[in-house]
Amino acid sequence: MNSNPDFTLETILIVDDTPDNLSVLSDMLSECGYRILVAINGESALEQIKYLQPDLILLDVIMPGIDGFETCRRLKENQLTDQIPIIFMTGLSELDNLLKGFEEGAVDYIVKPIRPAEVQARIEAQLSQKRNAQRMEQTLNHVGFAALTFNKSGLITWLSTAANNILLDCFPLIHTSSYSGLTLPTPILEKIISKDNFSFPKSQLNDHYNGKIVPCSLADEQMLLIQKNTEEWDLASLKNSFGLTAREAEILMWVSRGKTNKEVGLILDTSPRTVNKHLEHIFEKLGVPTRTAAVAKVLKK
Repeated sequence: MNSNPDFTLETILIVDDTPDNLSVLSDMLSECGYRILVAINGESALEQIKYLQPDLILLDVIMPGIDGFETCRRLKENQLTDQIPIIFMTGLSELDNLLKGFEEGAVDYIVKPIRPAEVQARIEAQLSQKRNAQRMEQTLNHVGFAALTFNKSGLITWLSTAANNILLDCFPLIHTSSYSGLTLPTPILEKIISKDNFSFPKSQLNDHYNGKIVPCSLADEQMLLIQKNTEEWDLASLKNSFGLTAREAEILMWVSRGKTNKEVGLILDTSPRTVNKHLEHIFEKLGVPTRTAAVAKVLKK
C-alpha cells in the first residue's frame, strides 16, 4: 500500500465492460490505497457520478451503449464533473483514436494489455497535478483572490472556481455554466486593453470588484487577479467628516485595503510620489503620524 498520505481515500472510478479487466485493476489499485468504484458501461458511470464524484476515471474506449469518447464528452460538458481527470484505456493504437480522446478532454492514454506499474505511475502523475491545482486554488481563496489566465486574444486558458463564479455573477451565460475556454467578457477585455490595472465600476457588476494583471510564467499568457471589496466606503461622507479632497478620500480607501503607494498609483493612474504627497496631507488633516493610524481613525468614526 502506498504510504503517501495524499492518497488516503482518493477515489478512482474504473469503467470497463470486461470483468477480468475490472477485477485486475480493482485489486491492484485497492492495494495501492485507493477507494475503487466500478461501472460496466458509460451509462452506469454517469449515473454513479451523480451521487459520488471520483478523483480520477479510468475509462475504456470500446463499450456497449455509449462509448468512452461520448462518456468523456458528457462529463466535460458538465461543470460538476469537467475537472475530473480521465485516462482512456484502449487496445486501439491508431493516431486518429488517440487524438480524438484528447479532443474530448482526456488527459492521458493507457494502451492494453494493461501493465500495472504503468497504470499506477500515470494515475499518480495526474492526481499529483490535481492536488497541486487544488492547493493553489485554496491558497488564492484564503487570501481573498480569484484568478484566471488568458492569452493575447482574450481567450481564458484557465480559471479558478471562484473566478468562474464571479464572472457568472457579473456576466451570466445562457448556454453554459463555465467560462473555461471562452473569451473574457467585453467590459473586462476593454479595460485590460486600456490599462493593466483597473477597478470595475459598480454600475457594471453586482458587487464592487477590483482587478490586477500580473505576469504569467507562459510568455503568451497573463494572469488576472480579482478581489471583492468587503468594505464599502462612503467617500462623500469621508470628505465632509475630515475635510479631505475627493482624491485624498479615494487614496485613503485604497490604503485601507492594503495597497502600497505604487499599487494605488497604478489604480488611480498617478505616480507613487504623488500618492505619498496626498498621504502627507491626509495625516496632517487627521492629526495622525502613520497610514495605520489614519485608517484606524476613519474606521473608528
